[in-house]
Amino acid sequence: MFKNALLTLLLLGILCDTLPLAGEETSKESHPLPRTVAPGAKLTEEYAAKAFFEGPVWDPAGKKWYFTSFVDKDAQILRLDGEGKASVWLDKTKGINGTYLSNEGNMLGAQAYGQHVMSYGFGESGPSKTTVIAANPKWNQPNDVCQTPNGNIYFTDPDFKNRKTSAVYVRTTDGTVKKIITEMPVPNGVIAANDGKTLYVGDSHEKLWRSYPILEDGTVGEGQVFFDPETKRKDSPDGMSIDAEGNLYLSGRGGVWVASRSGKSLGLIPVPEFCSNVSFGGVDGKTLLLTCANKVYSLKMKVPGGQYR
Repeated sequence: MFKNALLTLLLLGILCDTLPLAGEETSKESHPLPRTVAPGAKLTEEYAAKAFFEGPVWDPAGKKWYFTSFVDKDAQILRLDGEGKASVWLDKTKGINGTYLSNEGNMLGAQAYGQHVMSYGFGESGPSKTTVIAANPKWNQPNDVCQTPNGNIYFTDPDFKNRKTSAVYVRTTDGTVKKIITEMPVPNGVIAANDGKTLYVGDSHEKLWRSYPILEDGTVGEGQVFFDPETKRKDSPDGMSIDAEGNLYLSGRGGVWVASRSGKSLGLIPVPEFCSNVSFGGVDGKTLLLTCANKVYSLKMKVPGGQYR
């Protein structure tokens, strides 16, 4: 996100009062609820405040949810301590946006204003260990991050303003950072397939999602359009997640779309506010946490997340 969260929302065209609710019909469109949602499950409001929430991640050891909160010119990482209750776990994060549970059980974070990719150990009152994974003052604003089973870390660096210097990078296990995707105008959310062989990236300018085969050296081959749903909703694609079956959970374009690994739509989870990101967690891995503008929701699922297979 930009240094001013409100400006970011305006530029991306996702302010709630400028768009109809995700559940409202803008035409005669009708999209089924994905079969992966638990029978009878409904969105449960977990937390609300005047902030733009992002970066949900579950700590399996501490059994707690964490998410980022943008207010004015900086961001915090909050811990959900109960329904309607959250505490500041890390203040003045320099714009930690997207997060991801690392293979080692730490929180990876894309730091927008500091131009870093960070790793935080889960501690009771704050990070037990803080490590800089990658850094470059010339980056625009690292936005989202994920990791493959072999340890490689992928992150997006969108150029929201000019759409000229956007890129996706990989940080391989030997510490080398490589620019691997440059043709996307505004790469935003990123996630890898459970087997580490495909990288999925959403584009906030083209309003769709692309997929890239991951090569042995961590770079990627030629990409293709993976998902572009049949809907007139044009709010920007943002963060994403994946379940144990390999289905993708894609925030943007009217809510959270669920697409099969072949790119077929399995339906739409309608969300009243703009949904910025989603992540699986909970004690059985079958809870989906959705971060939104001013709200954080949970939703019970039939399937666990990809990291809980």
